[in-house]
Amino acid sequence: MRKQNLSVYDMQRELAAAGHAISINALTVLLREEGFARLPRRRDEDRPPTITPEAAPVADIRTLSLAPRTFRTRVGGLFLFVPLMHAIDVAAIARQVELPGSAMIPAEQALRSLLAMKLLGKERKSHVMDLVWDAGIALFAGLNVVPKRSYLAAYSSQIDHAKNVRLMEAWFATVHQAGLPRGTSIDLDFHTVPANTQEEPLEKHYVSSRSRSQQGILVFLARDATERVLCYATAGITKAEQASEILRFVDVWTRRTGSPPTELVFDSQLTTYAQLNQLTQHGIRFVTLRRRSKKMLGRIWSQPASAWRRITLPALTRTFRTPKVLDERIRLKDYDHELRQVSIIELGHEEPTILLTNNFTIGCSALVTRYAQRMLIENGISEAIQFFHLDALSSMVGLKVDFDLQLTLMASSLYRLMAAKIGREYTKAQAKTLFRNLLDVSATVRITEQEVVVTLDKRAHNPYLVASGLATHPTPMPWFGDKALSIRFA
Repeated sequence: MRKQNLSVYDMQRELAAAGHAISINALTVLLREEGFARLPRRRDEDRPPTITPEAAPVADIRTLSLAPRTFRTRVGGLFLFVPLMHAIDVAAIARQVELPGSAMIPAEQALRSLLAMKLLGKERKSHVMDLVWDAGIALFAGLNVVPKRSYLAAYSSQIDHAKNVRLMEAWFATVHQAGLPRGTSIDLDFHTVPANTQEEPLEKHYVSSRSRSQQGILVFLARDATERVLCYATAGITKAEQASEILRFVDVWTRRTGSPPTELVFDSQLTTYAQLNQLTQHGIRFVTLRRRSKKMLGRIWSQPASAWRRITLPALTRTFRTPKVLDERIRLKDYDHELRQVSIIELGHEEPTILLTNNFTIGCSALVTRYAQRMLIENGISEAIQFFHLDALSSMVGLKVDFDLQLTLMASSLYRLMAAKIGREYTKAQAKTLFRNLLDVSATVRITEQEVVVTLDKRAHNPYLVASGLATHPTPMPWFGDKALSIRFA
């Protein structure tokens, strides 16, 4: 079969047709043992005849048609982001960051295509192939058809770390002006994007979902605790840089807002006492966990009952609402000042929870509640993984991970704007809930000489969209002949 130029996949099909079942891996091993090398990459016309998907046209803005027509689309909800993004000049951001583009696919259209994939919750860039014949996503991007997976995968490799940082800064400056507020308290955490390859020289980092260390790319994430939105991310952090990444975040935040963050909340693994000392010198409050040792636990348990006092936590639904706390002042190596240490027991854990902070004015009840809210960054990371598919990357190349992170941040901020616009019980809803209940809807698109009319199919939750005001006024689309978009409901 190999002498007939058949690949292992071709062989598997031939053998299956003859009634013999064998795996691809087994065929690969057999061929290697028989001395056969891998086949060189072949053109489609060199492969054996078989059923193949119908090829879509090549993406080229020069063939974009503005002619009147009507068509159906599966991504009707995507057009609700058009009025939401009316104050966000995507073309200006692409120019400012100097994103790559071509005569066929300009930078704005490339960015719109990639952002559309994130807004739709597509797991991989290859899943764009499900939508290559959908004229709706092409219209949103401003192209004749959406670019194929090979283009989207190669595009992210052209954007270096400096451009990713500029993209993040330009986007959040613009989205803030568009109505996304900035909070003053930030949750911080690391996340490892696990690698499923041994071919790239990656360090090992702890992967919480697998409870082990393995090769991967370490990502630093910041979440605005007030606005519940991921507001900063960077990828490819080495173990040597890990402890000081918090100070780099402070520098970026100060440039972005004009002042350092008021409060940072993070766990004990994020940084060192020396870095905590620098945070205090910058006037930044922090709350973190302290790592427990046997000696420390022995000293805490030896404290008399009179040293502890009982507090009441405000959350009525908590099982353990009345823990006991031990509030102390301590000094630590590499930290120049006193620190406040609050040990908490009867909180549902066998061992005490030990908090460290340089905030001496906040009450113990508020302090415990605030650190508990830090766990919500886990929800933000979970959303990035489950809906924006942060871990489902086709390549572990650091540049691609970094750019994918920025797209995740952009889509996350748009969903937060969408949640605020819809309001009611959706104010705090996650992206997957908003998409499932409101935005995963088909539509009929009618293009006329002056406007584009998108009529969303009937759905039970459409009244929320009507009440949001997103469909009240036509929105101009400069990337589509400056025609006005009108959204209607069936």
